[in-house]
Amino acid sequence: MLHLKLATDPRWVNIVEKNIEEILTDHAWCEQKAATNAITIITLNSEYPDLVTDLLLLAQEELEHFQMVHDIIKKRGYTLGRERKDSYVNELYKFMNKGGSRLESMVDRLLFSAMIEARSCERFKLLSKEIKDPELSKFYHDLMISEAGHYTTFIGFARKYGQNINVDKRWQELVEFEAEVIKNYGKNETIHG
Repeated sequence: MLHLKLATDPRWVNIVEKNIEEILTDHAWCEQKAATNAITIITLNSEYPDLVTDLLLLAQEELEHFQMVHDIIKKRGYTLGRERKDSYVNELYKFMNKGGSRLESMVDRLLFSAMIEARSCERFKLLSKEIKDPELSKFYHDLMISEAGHYTTFIGFARKYGQNINVDKRWQELVEFEAEVIKNYGKNETIHG
């Protein structure tokens, strides 16, 4: 369903398990950034009422996820560390069309968002299957389902509003681009690292 070209090496989970506090902190900030991204899309495209409605709900859900991760951090006696830079997302951002029409920019932002959700979903699935911690295994399974829904939301709006844009071709270009980017990741205890 996610159409990712390159799967995460399952050994990434071994890296994650060595520093659970770090992965949880990184994950919390990823959820905050996902909420912010949804709100940014709304502010740039407020003339689409259904997009606004659905992305408001998505942003609220992302903030709920942020709170859920923060609750796990507190429960385990950890501290939410400082916000981290997400190099994967920053590299992926370079794919977006910066000089096209508003509509082309919107479609690219929606596809960019779908890709981040797809990769997060893939990583959460891997964590849910491979992590030895039963609480985190269930937690990541539940989030995997949510992330898949977010992926579908973003792709759906790109296709709905991307008139006169070959959205499927643009998505395939992003899939190829992301496959090259992700080759450099999977070596750190971060959601996309």
